[in-house]
Amino acid sequence: MEQKRFKDQNKRLTEFRKEVLVVCPACRKQAVASVDYENEKSRLLCPSCGYNKERTTEARLFGIRSPVEVAANLYFGAELWLVHPFKGDVIWAYNYAHLDYLESYIAASLREHKDRSHFTLLEKLPKFYHDAKNRTALLKLINKMRKRSL
Repeated sequence: MEQKRFKDQNKRLTEFRKEVLVVCPACRKQAVASVDYENEKSRLLCPSCGYNKERTTEARLFGIRSPVEVAANLYFGAELWLVHPFKGDVIWAYNYAHLDYLESYIAASLREHKDRSHFTLLEKLPKFYHDAKNRTALLKLINKMRKRSL
């Protein structure tokens, strides 16, 4: 039996947050929330119904205005598209690149870790993602999430 090998790339969750698949607030189909931190703008666009909103990344706290860098969906309070319940928990991903990374980790029977920094995406995952006993069920859910119709 061939072992699937995963080499940790020390990715952080922040690497996946600029383009997030969300549920369109108008038609409930798949939409995309994106953010341009440099220009302090975020946009939610639905290819199905044409829903299109733009917002600033600026927030006001105690009378002080400042740009805030969070996941693109949070500027609109938009629900994630790639989300599914799992044994009292939830498995989720911002986009397909994030889902692919999780899938390659979960599918691997041999997981190699580089120098860890205690801030990587994999180190912050709940325990159920790491458990070999959940591997088959999680991979089925990931496949189901990937096939969810537009």
